[in-house]
Amino acid sequence: MRARIRYITPFAVAVALTAACGESGSSGTGGGGGGETAASGDACAPVPGDQLVVLEDDQKLQNPDNVIPAVNAATAAANPALLPALDAVSEALTTDELVEMNAAVDVQRQSAEDVAAAWVEENIDTATLEQGSGTVVVGGANFTESTILATIYADVLDAAGFDASVQEVGNRELYLPALQRGEIQVFPEYLSTATEFIEGDDTTQVASGDVDATVEALMPLAEEAGLVFGEPSEAADQNAFAVTQAFADELGVSTLSELAEACGDGSLVLGGPGECPERPFCQPGLEETYGLEFESFRELDAGGPLTKAALQQGEVSLGLVFSSDGALAQ
Repeated sequence: MRARIRYITPFAVAVALTAACGESGSSGTGGGGGGETAASGDACAPVPGDQLVVLEDDQKLQNPDNVIPAVNAATAAANPALLPALDAVSEALTTDELVEMNAAVDVQRQSAEDVAAAWVEENIDTATLEQGSGTVVVGGANFTESTILATIYADVLDAAGFDASVQEVGNRELYLPALQRGEIQVFPEYLSTATEFIEGDDTTQVASGDVDATVEALMPLAEEAGLVFGEPSEAADQNAFAVTQAFADELGVSTLSELAEACGDGSLVLGGPGECPERPFCQPGLEETYGLEFESFRELDAGGPLTKAALQQGEVSLGLVFSSDGALAQ
């Protein structure tokens, strides 16, 4: 439920019970305050605990929002070393690392510049990068994760011989046209949301649960828009469903399918934004894709501090979060 597309709410920046992680999320979730079924037991009633863990979406309910570099097409054509440098970031970046970096900035209060520099030093062999030259402006949205990613891109481009800088820009409605016009040349994007936004038709969906198929759908759209996209990373910031570690350990579950197998008594309590019981990627999707049954729904927020606090305090069993939220750091 993020601001990358029209039915996703904005990304908040602070973590650990005081905030959420970035502007991303691939799918419209959310719901209106109802969504109750009759409970017949308490096997999957909420279990409090400080540590949260995301259950794997093993049947791909959510569309993948993997981090992917977006580049002005003319800039990419004129600078053949640019995309390979950004693809080196994609090859190395994981969701776990994104979680840790978000936590380092939002919880530990390190600077995004220091966190990005440390990640580049540890993960990128800059001596092997193809060398280019020229000025490159990397755009970043005004939330922690985007700033970290933009700074990583700029650091790697500097190492590849470019003179790179980071410029904070607004939302997608502002920065995408700036990228197309070449006012900024590079931006860290999110796969499914960028695909749907560029396609632009709310009545159709071209992104899917398959990363490769979504990339294939994106490429002709990007070409028509004057953009080029690099390789998607493993790192993703998208809608996800979390439980406490204590809950997961008690039931022995790590995937949503395992949760459905363990929780057939209708005792789950779901927490999330008010529109969750109505949105296909939230409660209806969990019920239809996984066969989950819920005792009740509690209206909270979209991956923010209310949902995380309710999970930790044992008020809900399962809550909507974002997969790279720093609050998930171990």
